[in-house]
Amino acid sequence: MSVAIEPRRVRQFRFVDARWQDGQATLRYAVDALELTETIDFPGAPTLSPARQAAFDRALAMLHWLAGTSYYKAVAGAGPSIVFEQRSPEADEQTLVDAVYRHGLAEFAHVNGLDLDSLLHWPDVAVGVPSLVAGQGTAESKDGGQSPIESSYAAKPLGLPRRALLPLGGGKDSLVSADLLLQRDEHFALTWVGSSELIAQCAARISRPSLNIRRRIAPELIELNRLGAWNGHVPVTAINSAILVLAALLYGFDEIVFSNEASAGVPTLIEADGRPVNHQWSKGPAFEQAFAAWIRQRVAADLHYYSLLRPLSELAVTRRFARLERYFDEFSSCNRNFRLSGDRPQSRWCGECPKCHFVFLALAPFLAKPALTRIFGRNLLDDPAQIGGFEALLEWQAHKPFECVGEARESRAAMARLADRADWREDVVVAHARRHILPQLPLADLALAPLLEPGDDAGLPERLRGAWLEPEATAR
Repeated sequence: MSVAIEPRRVRQFRFVDARWQDGQATLRYAVDALELTETIDFPGAPTLSPARQAAFDRALAMLHWLAGTSYYKAVAGAGPSIVFEQRSPEADEQTLVDAVYRHGLAEFAHVNGLDLDSLLHWPDVAVGVPSLVAGQGTAESKDGGQSPIESSYAAKPLGLPRRALLPLGGGKDSLVSADLLLQRDEHFALTWVGSSELIAQCAARISRPSLNIRRRIAPELIELNRLGAWNGHVPVTAINSAILVLAALLYGFDEIVFSNEASAGVPTLIEADGRPVNHQWSKGPAFEQAFAAWIRQRVAADLHYYSLLRPLSELAVTRRFARLERYFDEFSSCNRNFRLSGDRPQSRWCGECPKCHFVFLALAPFLAKPALTRIFGRNLLDDPAQIGGFEALLEWQAHKPFECVGEARESRAAMARLADRADWREDVVVAHARRHILPQLPLADLALAPLLEPGDDAGLPERLRGAWLEPEATAR
């Protein structure tokens, strides 16, 4: 494939159109004269009623705008003008889209040394990130004033069936959610976007229907990267969320239930000017609340979007997962298993990335040592080469890694618990932390018990509040 374009000199980024035909969504973009086409396939998609089709069309437009982050980033540093050729977002929609680009691409901008405030310019629409994202109900105009969010369309109930779509990621969080819903005999189906065999194996262990949606990124994007395009993290959860809104409308589900925990809302780092950068922004409560409001107001008043695990810390989720032994041979949180390109680990765990480090550390207080080392194939805490990786989790002379890992206080509390246990305290990494790091940390950061208490569950349906309050196994 030959692409005759210089990514760093692109002048225009265009949202060309989004189309739907025969179970396939086609999203088209363009950078100058180069078109990029992405497709998403929904197996056995039915014909929709007129009311659902109207809602579907609005949701397809939002997917087009949010999935554009994958392509805009390639030329972001050139500061291209942005053009909407099919339909422009209305003011409240633009506020959500702007938030996803600015916050969802904040890590990408930080790593590449880009200032999105000076580079990202939408067509003349009133936008405002903080107010709508915080659920305040106002949009900030370009002159800095506040104006009410207005919409020419108000969503109505569509009579969607009472059942949920549960996105499955192959890791501990979504498996805990599946277990909670199974315990309460909820009607739900498992779903995932992509072609991961690992996720399919996890789904096969759960006695519920499954839906695999295939997404194909425009192949020209890889060539653009080779030619010097900007590259980095995009808000994948925001894109997948928009895909699942289409799925809910197509197949008839009134809930989309993610498994994002409280820790996802904590920034990875704070820049010198005070702006937060959060690798997990599209898994956090700010995006969740804004996206849920958009669904209710613009798509379907009876389609609900929330995270079942939002009241829990990562450690609280991990404690629950430690009881689900039937998944130990199938699950993996190692992101190297899910990369679009590049080498993958020979086993389910590479043992070297921040996700492997965090999951091992988080499980250690709640699993017998032989059981944990059997999952990973080795003891990561007894390897001197891993000290630096665990120091980053503790935010010891480093910021938290750009990965979906828990807060520093969670890692610190887990490490402190291991430092008190005879079976762990002399392992190389634990001994290093016990002697050189933990004594210099605030005692409040070393307390495990407060992190295991659930927080506010007001964002959950009434029937699911307190779903995790069954008796827990005590931490060893």
